[in-house]
Amino acid sequence: MLTDHEAAALAQIDEAEVARMLLELISIPSVTGSPAESEIQHLLAGWLERLGLEVDLWSMDLAELRADPGFPGAEAARDEAWGLVGYTAHGGDGPTLVLQGHADVVPPGDPGAWDGDPFVPRVVGGDVVFGRGACDMKAGLVAHLAALAAVRASGVRLRGRVAVHFVVGEEDGGLGAFGTLRRGHTGDACVITEPTAGTLITANAGALTFRLTVPGKAAHASSRDAGVSAVDAYVPLHRALAALETARNRDPSPLMAEHPIPYALSVGTLRAGDWASSVPDLLVAEGRLGVRLDEEPAAARAEFERCVAEVCAGDAWLRDHPVQVTWPGGQFASGRLADGHPLREVVADAVADVRGGARPRERGAPYGSDLRLYAGAGIPTLQYGPGDVRVAHSAQECVSLREVVEVARALAVTVMRTVGVR
Repeated sequence: MLTDHEAAALAQIDEAEVARMLLELISIPSVTGSPAESEIQHLLAGWLERLGLEVDLWSMDLAELRADPGFPGAEAARDEAWGLVGYTAHGGDGPTLVLQGHADVVPPGDPGAWDGDPFVPRVVGGDVVFGRGACDMKAGLVAHLAALAAVRASGVRLRGRVAVHFVVGEEDGGLGAFGTLRRGHTGDACVITEPTAGTLITANAGALTFRLTVPGKAAHASSRDAGVSAVDAYVPLHRALAALETARNRDPSPLMAEHPIPYALSVGTLRAGDWASSVPDLLVAEGRLGVRLDEEPAAARAEFERCVAEVCAGDAWLRDHPVQVTWPGGQFASGRLADGHPLREVVADAVADVRGGARPRERGAPYGSDLRLYAGAGIPTLQYGPGDVRVAHSAQECVSLREVVEVARALAVTVMRTVGVR
């Protein structure tokens, strides 16, 4: 079902260049908040300029963004953040399609868990690339670039415009996307190339970072009965949070039904005590509260805080020494593509036509992403990208070059069908 224009563009997909770009991007350790995060933005800006795009590369005013009431939160310390947007030339009166992806990656974790340096990409079997950021989401950045390069090389003239939004700070809250939208960069629809394992993701659950400060009473461990262990005080709270998770996951949206725990509530860190032979007088627990589709984050926070308050009210120690709840770090609302929006059909048809097979199935994702910021700004958004999120953030992170090429082909067709061809 491909048109002559579409076939001409697909013939220009440069598979060798796809591999070269991906390996170069993985080799930059662009961990969230690190200097390399800014380095990769400047590299990508040069690539966009060579593609003939009009580029806006700017240093974000962090103080101003953090003071904004809508700021999505952050966890990584940073001194700077660079925004990057590239636009194709004005072609006429057609719409603007945003192609979005984040350039930051999470830390590699234990070096011993990797087969080699996580920032020295390895190609296995001539197709599978391993390395931190391989699928989350440097492969997605490359797919955007390859699609635009192919359209340009084919000589196709677009009626509308493509806006490429390459952002930082996605992994810890969405600072980059937030700053890009606040700068006034917008569009009529958006495709984010997060790893989707061949499916269309049209909805994301949210995720809120919480901190619990549990008081105790210090004493010498040999006379622990004279003190109150903050660890012991925390235990009933942990059980109550598990029950809250169960209650919040009853009857999930059909888009989320395939996930065993669509809206996970997880305690990620526990810190208590400062001496082995002392009764700990403080425990600090930090974790993540899943936000249901269409649930206001404020409502999720309120339910969580009620649960903690009920535990405190029923405990002899915590009744007079209540647990403090705060909400630091990333604050991801949920988000979704509106039912019936044509972007869903355009992308699904493009994927099917490029594959020569069935249309991809639609589903939701149990994690937060920049989708909710674009949807919240009134820009219909979905996710379709190379790789599988199940290996993201792990020492087995990888992506298939064949899949990156296939996604690039689908994106090239999506661009032409969305913004139009003259």
